[in-house]
Amino acid sequence: MSDVTYYVALPFLTDDDGSPVAGAAEECQTSAAALRRAEIMSHSAGHIGAVAFSRSGNPMTGEFGDAKLLRRFGNVPEDLGTL
Repeated sequence: MSDVTYYVALPFLTDDDGSPVAGAAEECQTSAAALRRAEIMSHSAGHIGAVAFSRSGNPMTGEFGDAKLLRRFGNVPEDLGTL
């Protein structure tokens, strides 16, 4: 099996201390769909923002490359690697 690309929309909320935390990710069919979904999530009640990203790899071997940020919406941490 060859590499596949997954597109994801990921919302952000705040925890009890006010720190940003990732919400439940949603897989999307295309990059455009991930962008639309992330923008909608960023305006949803309780969310402070959202990101759309993609990730490519081989599901048979479990080897995937780093996520590639497509766009951020709202108040999303600059350094997503710390979450």
